[in-house]
Amino acid sequence: MLSKHHSIQREQLEMITFDQLVPPSHLVRKMEASIDFIFIYDLVKDMYSEVGRRSNDPVILVKLTFIQYTFAIRSIRRLSVYSRMQKKSKVCVGLL
Repeated sequence: MLSKHHSIQREQLEMITFDQLVPPSHLVRKMEASIDFIFIYDLVKDMYSEVGRRSNDPVILVKLTFIQYTFAIRSIRRLSVYSRMQKKSKVCVGLL
């Protein structure tokens, strides 16, 4: 059977959420649900100045370290590449 490719098919969009990309049973979802990282703000508030440039969120830094340890990523460079490529790490860190 001869089938033709219609140009309309290229213009169709599929809407998905990042929650659909990372299954609920994935380890990063379980970590995010079971650990409340809010206590970190109280631990580090005296180490940050009120003036100057904005800093990186300390909770995100701790979460990235957690991902690095959990998935045995040995370098910061690899962690950077991994976190840019993997949606599951972005969901865990809270960037999405």
